[in-house]
Amino acid sequence: MCSAKTNTTDSVPGKRVSLADQAYQAIRRAIRQRQFRSGDRLRENDLAESLGLSRTPIREALSRLQAQGLAAEHAQRGFTIVEFDHAMVAELYAMREALEGAAARLAARSADDAEIALLRALHEEYAGLVEAGVESALTEKNRQFHEALCLCAHNRYLLRMLEPLQDALGLLGQSNLVDPQRARENITDHARIVDSLEKRDGDAAELHARVHIRSAYALRIKRMFSQSKS
Repeated sequence: MCSAKTNTTDSVPGKRVSLADQAYQAIRRAIRQRQFRSGDRLRENDLAESLGLSRTPIREALSRLQAQGLAAEHAQRGFTIVEFDHAMVAELYAMREALEGAAARLAARSADDAEIALLRALHEEYAGLVEAGVESALTEKNRQFHEALCLCAHNRYLLRMLEPLQDALGLLGQSNLVDPQRARENITDHARIVDSLEKRDGDAAELHARVHIRSAYALRIKRMFSQSKS
C-alpha cells in the first residue's frame, strides 16, 4: 500500500504542501508503481491508515483523481480505479504517441548535453538489465527513461498534459516488458531515440518516439484481446 510523510513542506524551501496534496501524490506514486489495478476499490479508511492522514484529505485526493479520469465514484462502492476498455486504451496510446513524439522533437532542440548523456546512461542501464535477465527492474527503468525524455523537452505545459497519461499506464495491468521480445525491442527503440537526440535531429527523434509508442500499443491490444478470449 502507498505511504507518505505527513510533514507540511516538500523539498522546495518555503513551499507548503497540503495534506490533500501529500495524499494525492502518494496515491499517484502507488498507481505508477502498479500497486493498483483497474477496478480496484480505493477505500478511504485503508488509505487514511496507510498514509497516516484523516479521511478529509484522502477524499480530496480521490476527487482530484476522479477529475483526471483515473478514479470513479459509485453510490454503493465509493471510489474505484477506472476500468480501461479497448477504446480508452486506444485513446491513451494515441495521445501518448502525439505527446511523447513532441517531447522527443523538443528535447532534440532544448536538452543540454548533460541531459542527453543521462538519457544515454538510462538506456544503457536498461539494456544491461535485459542482458542480465533482471526482469523485475525493467518496468521501473523503462519508466525512468520515458519520464527523463519528457523532462528534456523543457516544456511545462507538455509535462502537465503527460502526467495523467503516465499515471494511467500504471493501471493497465502487467507491463508489456513481461514479453521478452518486447523487452529486447525496447533496447533498439531507445537507442534510436537517443542517437537522434545526440545528432540534434528533431524529425528523427519524433519519428522514432512515435514508432516506439505505436509498437507498444500494438502489443498491448494484442494482449488485451488474448486475455478477453481466455
